[in-house]
Amino acid sequence: MLGYYGLIQLEETDRELREVEKIIISHPDVQAYSRRTGTEMGFFITEPNSGDFLIQLKKNRKETTAQVTDDLRQKIEESGLPLTVDFGQVIGDMLGDLMSSVQPIEVKIFGTDKQLIHQYSKQISGIVEKVKGTADVFDGIVIAGPSIEVIPNLVTLGQYNISPQDFQYQLQTMLEGNVVGEMFDRQQFTPIRILYNNKSNASLFEIENSMIALPNGEMKPLKEFASVKLVSGVAEENREDLQTLGIVTARLDNGNLGGTMKEIQHQINRQVKLPNGYSIVYGGAYAEQQQSFSELLLILALSCLLVFTVILFLYRDIKVALTILFISILGISGSFILLFLTGTPLNVGSYIGLIMIVGIIGENAIFTYLQFHESLPEKGKEKAIVYAISTRLRPKLMTALGAIIALMPLALGIGTGAQMHQPLAIAVIGGFLIALPLLLIVFPTILNRIKIKE
Repeated sequence: MLGYYGLIQLEETDRELREVEKIIISHPDVQAYSRRTGTEMGFFITEPNSGDFLIQLKKNRKETTAQVTDDLRQKIEESGLPLTVDFGQVIGDMLGDLMSSVQPIEVKIFGTDKQLIHQYSKQISGIVEKVKGTADVFDGIVIAGPSIEVIPNLVTLGQYNISPQDFQYQLQTMLEGNVVGEMFDRQQFTPIRILYNNKSNASLFEIENSMIALPNGEMKPLKEFASVKLVSGVAEENREDLQTLGIVTARLDNGNLGGTMKEIQHQINRQVKLPNGYSIVYGGAYAEQQQSFSELLLILALSCLLVFTVILFLYRDIKVALTILFISILGISGSFILLFLTGTPLNVGSYIGLIMIVGIIGENAIFTYLQFHESLPEKGKEKAIVYAISTRLRPKLMTALGAIIALMPLALGIGTGAQMHQPLAIAVIGGFLIALPLLLIVFPTILNRIKIKE
């Protein structure tokens, strides 16, 4: 999905976006597209200079989605169109609307002076642009369109016995109308708006010469009662927790969130010196990720504690409980190794995979020890270990191979939406690969070394 933002009205926006359409159509891997101008997918009002493209790529294409995105981004930048473009996936954008931030990278600058905040926003956006792995960097400065400002002359209004409220009511009735009542239409009330003249697209000259009614019924032009002037666009002001802030945002471009954010933080700390009363907060998906990591780390610790407690109650042997817990936690190493080899970042999905592996390996170790413990009195220690391993060999292999084969399409990114679950699949596959030698070699070796209560 391609979002665009400009500083122009609907007609000019449409003209420029027709040039963007030519760029999109000319790409060989684009199958179809649709455009919306003046509206978006988010739950908010969209100005006429904003909107989005929904682009569908061919299934049998030569380039990946990231490569197509880079091609389109480069061609739009080379066209010289005054647009701020933002590329993203549809699912990610929809999920972003439901979260606190849409963008993965978000740098918030808090302060008191709006102009100074804008200066730091531009400086920080320049720093973020130079960091490898970022794209669609935006300094967060949105200039609202030009407006017409009417400043009434209260002395003149008083001379003609016109109250400021009456003057405002007449002016609003001329420009956009006033709601004077409602009409019941089937199952809803439709507001009735009274409008003197259709002056919504009037020029400055026409507004100045619009007539204002006096109490005695006479009409005089608006310019005799107020000054009318055109005000250039001003930057929109963002506030959070009753503080003024600037928001610099960016998307990831073939980079991982954690490493990219660390580099951004390092460069900002090295190059930006904020005065007293100003601060920088890192938000976006990075903040959500850090919070999720903290919560998942707590869940992982609690799951390990629960596994240890259950085994301790079952066998009343702290050595056995620690051994099974050690084997379960050691299985995480396989997930980390495969994530590293495939270049997959550690995110919420892969973290969930780690928690799953702890439970799966712990479960297999408990079944193996149960088989060993039941046969220990009549077979002896070494023969009981051999019996337990040989008995549980087939179920372990079936579980591991079945899970690996089932998760392989997700790990390879095959199918629609597979990339979202790819980290989880890779983490689980890595855990299963290391689980086999752990359960078949390491675990029985440790059992043979420690003293077991019969």
